[in-house]
Amino acid sequence: MMIRKKVTVPELARMKRDGRKITMLTAYDATFTRILEEAGVDMILVGDSLGMVIQGGQTTTTVTMDEMVYHARIVSRGVRAAHLVVDLPFMSYQASVEDAVRNAGRLLKEGGAESVKLEGGRERAAAVRAIDQAGIPVMAHIGLTPQSIHKLGGFRVQGKAEEQAMRLLEDAKILEEAGAFALLLEGMPASLATRITQSVSIPTIGIGAGKGCDGQVLVIYDLLGMDNTFNPKFARRYAQLHEIISGAVRTYIDEVQAGAFPGEENSY
Repeated sequence: MMIRKKVTVPELARMKRDGRKITMLTAYDATFTRILEEAGVDMILVGDSLGMVIQGGQTTTTVTMDEMVYHARIVSRGVRAAHLVVDLPFMSYQASVEDAVRNAGRLLKEGGAESVKLEGGRERAAAVRAIDQAGIPVMAHIGLTPQSIHKLGGFRVQGKAEEQAMRLLEDAKILEEAGAFALLLEGMPASLATRITQSVSIPTIGIGAGKGCDGQVLVIYDLLGMDNTFNPKFARRYAQLHEIISGAVRTYIDEVQAGAFPGEENSY
């Protein structure tokens, strides 16, 4: 088996310069991490989306630092070549720059992260700068920012009006200047994401932001079709595992009830 080269922050910058698309997927446990590693994904994100897809919540705002550290630690055990990014959860960086640096440090020191991600535009520039100066790579996240969902009034596309689009474009440049090594662009018109991508020298990763970004990210549960009630426009189902898993479980139940499992081959 060919040994993959480790994906680092400098390597991600080279990928943008060379025009090589970057792939990123979420993972929340060691099993999925090993699968993503074997498949060759460039970046793995331990997202606070775990509050919805793992914990069953309606938003990401209930996720705690301890929970992010826990999931980061178990994911990091399976990481080999991919670059590991971990979300700073709600209220772990908003109150002060000191909180931001301290909690970013926890994700590296206790969770095994290689970089961190936080949401917000120019209002987060000081936190981005301080985290970067502490030697921690930081990805900034603009557009639709799920931790601000109550302020935004729901999961709505951002930047459709020209004034808002210009502000997001300016935010991107401010965050790059503050030291962000990459930008995640979520829920914005494809034309705006393309403008931002062309206006900054750091990689952009899109989710619901069109094909003009330097890379793409999806929640692994969406990609695999694990929830047959959730099919957002920005996602593509590459498998229909809900039906496969449900069918396998029903077969197991039938075989146990019929006495067909365990068989001789399953017995000692």
